[in-house]
Amino acid sequence: MSNPKQKLAQLRKSIAPFEKSDAKSSIRQIMNTVPPFFLLWFLAYQSLSVSIWLTFAFAVIAAGFVVRIFIIFHDCCHGSFFKNKKINHLLGTITGIITMFPYEKWKREHSIHHATSGNLNKRGIGDVWIMTVDEYVAASFKEKLAYRLYRNPLVMFGLGPIYLFFITNRFNRKDARKNERVNTHMINVSIVALYSFMIWLIGWQAFLIIQAPILLVSGALGIWLFYVQHQFEDAYFEDEKEWDYVKAAIDGSSYYKLPKILQWVTGNIGYHHVHHLSPRVPNYNLEKVHATTPPLQKATTITVGSSLQSIRFRLYDENSKTFVSFKQVKSLTPKARPSVQIKNTEASLQVK
Repeated sequence: MSNPKQKLAQLRKSIAPFEKSDAKSSIRQIMNTVPPFFLLWFLAYQSLSVSIWLTFAFAVIAAGFVVRIFIIFHDCCHGSFFKNKKINHLLGTITGIITMFPYEKWKREHSIHHATSGNLNKRGIGDVWIMTVDEYVAASFKEKLAYRLYRNPLVMFGLGPIYLFFITNRFNRKDARKNERVNTHMINVSIVALYSFMIWLIGWQAFLIIQAPILLVSGALGIWLFYVQHQFEDAYFEDEKEWDYVKAAIDGSSYYKLPKILQWVTGNIGYHHVHHLSPRVPNYNLEKVHATTPPLQKATTITVGSSLQSIRFRLYDENSKTFVSFKQVKSLTPKARPSVQIKNTEASLQVK
């Protein structure tokens, strides 16, 4: 099974039965996710007259359900939540309004991410900004400062959600197609209308007290999930000529083994290696694929505790094929070459 094409064909054959969405399972997930979110929002509002801390508690729990709603949105983008394309589009747009993500825009960027994940020559769209050691050493002071700020946890997980929700997600790319532009504008108008109605209904102070922590917590959790599942110590990254889709999926995406409650809240996205190998598998089938496909069980497994180590992973060293910290750069000798092109200069804060 040394032939990559044969290996992929065999894996695809074993996974194929799980790629079919089940309408009952999808509807069940909608019902145990979306209504509870609105109920928690209502309880957060009602508790304002009791205790602001109780309000924050409800808001934080509601943020977890936003993450789960995003997973439904995510599956719709892959066309895997329902068999019907139009239903996926409608549900994806509605959940995009709730989660503040533009459906068509994110769908295209995320497809590019799947097609290029782990490819050092095709970074920049749908990815967390990653520099190699050589690129960093060759970068100007201004570029190094920008990269250090970007990779700072307070910036990435604190300011990141604000930048993501209110800037990145609100504007189309220059090369966006008409349907993508229209969809983004429609979602933007819908968000403004919804937020304006809520402010008129309960007042801007109450709305801000509830919605702000929901967005900040859900955004930080989303960025964390995407960050940690592609940036672990021996993650797979290769130049395009050496890049392999199967290796990028299995070796470049982690199995994030979470406690059952967190696995449920995050819609099984911890089985990220399975998802990258076959995006057509709906989230409620990911665990089944992992459990019945031995080759996928060899993926790098990380836990909540071990995943915290990824905070210190700043740069990718092409020599050792591993992530390193900024402090370790001084002890590394860059590969000798006349010039180093900075391959990835676009900082992208996207949630996969």
